[in-house]
Amino acid sequence: MTNPIADPLVEGPDTDVLSGLVDLDASPSGVAVVTINRPDRKNAFNAEVIAALSQHFETLRDADGVRIVFLRGAGGAFSAGADLDWMRAAAGFTRDENRADAMALAEMLLALRELPQLTVALVEGPAFGGGAGLVAACDYAVATKGAKFAFSEVKLGLVAATISPHVVAAIGPRRAKSLFATGRMFDAAFAEKIGLVDEVVPSAADLDDAMERLATEIMACAPGAVARSKALVDDVTGVPMDEELLEMTAKVIADQRTSEEGQEGVAAFLEKRKPGWAL
Repeated sequence: MTNPIADPLVEGPDTDVLSGLVDLDASPSGVAVVTINRPDRKNAFNAEVIAALSQHFETLRDADGVRIVFLRGAGGAFSAGADLDWMRAAAGFTRDENRADAMALAEMLLALRELPQLTVALVEGPAFGGGAGLVAACDYAVATKGAKFAFSEVKLGLVAATISPHVVAAIGPRRAKSLFATGRMFDAAFAEKIGLVDEVVPSAADLDDAMERLATEIMACAPGAVARSKALVDDVTGVPMDEELLEMTAKVIADQRTSEEGQEGVAAFLEKRKPGWAL
């Protein structure tokens, strides 16, 4: 199988975004890497970073050739949360201006969560506040042993409001309450224990190995089925297990069985060959 990371990364579509605060690279084989590029600020958020992330996620949503999206920070940090200068400016905002500012972050996180591709956070260094929210909004997360996490908003007299739906979905309400209320810092081992992180690796070099492994794994999966599987989880979560739900799930599998992907996948299995989407 061809290594999907081995192809030279090429500039993705629509990448002239807000002075390079966030970079988007995509390989010909369908691997996209979104990198927050403010290493001097530990990749902290400001309004421009949020806008750049939103624009890239919008681009990726309609990028049919992209099969997996990795999200990381430059210079050994994932994201230290809110930028201090941005916080100073926000302190003088009106309530309506604060609401609009918060909505931009909330909409960016939702755009990440709703990407049809598998999304993977690659975490090293700090992932605080909104940075930890980005991790929670991804489908999967790999962290180095030395990574640190915190929902520290309460220590500033604030609350982790915009990131809360993603964090609660990832770790559950009881854990979220204690971590939101104390703002305590925790390590990668604890993040894995509570479900915020899926695997812990020894070092940053191992994040590259994880990228290669996960990209290779996803290339064996039908992209449309991946997208529908992600949507299916949201469709069935918290829904009563009644006749309506049974009908909905039966319709989903019936539609997929009769789809081009479903027909090709079953035919390839029976004929003992790779399906057309497999690299």
